[in-house]
Amino acid sequence: MNFCDIALQSVTQLQPYVPGKPIEELERQYGVTNIVKLASNENPLGPSPRVLAAVQQASKSLSLYPDGNGFSLKSALAEKYQLELNQITLGNGSNDVLEIIARTFVSAEDEVLYSQYTFAVYPIVTQAIGAKGVVAPAVDFGHDLDAMANLITDRTKVIFIANPNNPTGTYLAADKLEAFVANVPQQTLVVLDEAYVEYGDQDVDTMSWLAIYPNLIITRTFSKAYGLAGLRVGFALSNPDVADLINRVRQPFNVNSLALAAATVALTDDDYLVETKNTNDAGMKQLTAACDAMGLAYIPSKANFITVDVETNANEVFEALLQQGVIVRPIGGYGLPQHLRVSIGLESENQRFIDTLATILGRT
Repeated sequence: MNFCDIALQSVTQLQPYVPGKPIEELERQYGVTNIVKLASNENPLGPSPRVLAAVQQASKSLSLYPDGNGFSLKSALAEKYQLELNQITLGNGSNDVLEIIARTFVSAEDEVLYSQYTFAVYPIVTQAIGAKGVVAPAVDFGHDLDAMANLITDRTKVIFIANPNNPTGTYLAADKLEAFVANVPQQTLVVLDEAYVEYGDQDVDTMSWLAIYPNLIITRTFSKAYGLAGLRVGFALSNPDVADLINRVRQPFNVNSLALAAATVALTDDDYLVETKNTNDAGMKQLTAACDAMGLAYIPSKANFITVDVETNANEVFEALLQQGVIVRPIGGYGLPQHLRVSIGLESENQRFIDTLATILGRT
């Protein structure tokens, strides 16, 4: 029996998302230790003490199902962003929310619009439901809003925009982004993916746009700046009518008890966020200075990673780094075969990458 014969064609042709290589896999593969992982844009600080205490307390109730509606976390989010509970959708990471949005609103007859060099999940969820993905050419490795506007048709159901963008770290100015959203037809949803927004230095209240543009959805995550990647919790904020539909598709226990408890506390841990931002800013300066010293071009980033042009086959450099116990991310699958995406780590981790890369490229 060939099960591909009974599966959806859109699924059989799908190339699954490839995550960053785990530390344990590298240990098995090369037998190396003292590994530095700068591949998955994780927070190098680890969870805050307040979060760890909340997780420990919540672990006492693991025999019980989590709150299927996530009332405590939703209440904390509503208070922080001055929104109503019925505007919030919780997810098993923001990836989960992105997929739920697509499955709620997009059919095989519809189109989904996104940019070249943007998050791989957008084309994956589009193809998984059999819809047509429309790719707008990038400008300076980021979103070309004019090009995207010109590609909107009557069949465009969802537009995905990552700001800051992954994997390039580019950032759209608020005035240009809002002007774009304002001109999108109301029957087309704009999903503003702000997974890395806490790392930027722009103080822009995109949440206030929700009251103006009912077709806008904002997604965020606790995996990056809040240091909870292993617990998988994200959320979407939208018009209540939109949220009502998304929540009909969302599975009732898609966020576990430990994640709910941790995220609720993390949301109010302002000191941790300040430390995260300061660590990232210092690390970004460290890496960009090193790239300048080695004569390597990089894409200016507003996220917690930097994408570097290594001027040769990036997969070969990636493998050479692995053999020295340094994990980064080649992004040839995004159409950037000479680029590596490097997460910002602690100072010592960043220096380990810098020294190893310089040796590999002969730029010591």
